[in-house]
Amino acid sequence: MCALLGQRPNDMDIECQQERSRDRVRCLDVCVVTSIIALFAALTAVAAVCVPVLITLQSKDLPNVHSGNKGEASTPIPTEYKMQNFAYLEADSSRLENSNVQWASVHYGAKKSVGSNFHFDANQRSLLPKHAGNYFMYLDLNLTCTSNNCGAGLLSVRVGDKLTCQVNLQKGSLQESKKCWTVSWLDGKTPLLTHMTVPNEGLQDWKLELIGSNLVLLLLDY
Repeated sequence: MCALLGQRPNDMDIECQQERSRDRVRCLDVCVVTSIIALFAALTAVAAVCVPVLITLQSKDLPNVHSGNKGEASTPIPTEYKMQNFAYLEADSSRLENSNVQWASVHYGAKKSVGSNFHFDANQRSLLPKHAGNYFMYLDLNLTCTSNNCGAGLLSVRVGDKLTCQVNLQKGSLQESKKCWTVSWLDGKTPLLTHMTVPNEGLQDWKLELIGSNLVLLLLDY
């Protein structure tokens, strides 16, 4: 292509070298971006598989244990499940309104479901990751109609500015659920509040299930 430009040999050589240099830069950019995307996809895939398994294992170890101060299990959690980088919270209120979601940690013996690398404020219902890093965030919402006349509506739940999960409630449906997740960088300084938004007319006769509605954070790296 450079030979068709009608330029002197020196000019042609310089322009061809510049074009080849630009092509190499573009190729390098594509390779770097592709590698980053591949690593991110692998990381999120592993987290997406592992976190629900951890939740299931923990649930099996904590039968009939409810949130907050409602009760404690008599058997301590096995040592192999002591995960300082893992936080698990359950819903503590079934009400659907424009407010912060009421989370609570789960008690098992003298321990809680919030690892030592997190601080859960039971009064503010906020969760503070103590270390800056990449976190896997997982939100599971389960709702039930308490009558035979539940209307349609949209429930939106936002965890800080990192994760938003929307549940389309269908008229005539008895149960609805939604699982949402993301991997996001957290600064280790900002507590996470989970805010719930409902339509102006409200969500009459719908309730948030306490068992099965939960928030999970897992520190991936820092």
